[in-house]
Amino acid sequence: MLEKTTRVNLLYDFYSPLLTKKQQQILEFYFHEDWSMGEIADHLGISRQAVFEGLKRAQGALEEWEEALRLLQRHLKRREIADRIISEMQNSPQSERVKSMVQELLDLD
Repeated sequence: MLEKTTRVNLLYDFYSPLLTKKQQQILEFYFHEDWSMGEIADHLGISRQAVFEGLKRAQGALEEWEEALRLLQRHLKRREIADRIISEMQNSPQSERVKSMVQELLDLD
């Protein structure tokens, strides 16, 4: 499984438009800018507890959307297949296995 920060950042890339502006800010400050909850609270004029709850709710929302839509899962699968294709092409670019993997990748979309 992906490290928590990496997973949240990837989920954020897919689903951030679905979050409120405040949730976006909190996640960006915490995960992208590496601010503490206290720094975020001071900057936004809210309590540290509100930041904690905002982080918790936003991460929960991201996970719920991923469970329903599976955009990250599909992205990672496409990446895995693409890596296999690249590896296979280095060995024998004309093989039927390469054609099959390319078709598998295309079928995901």
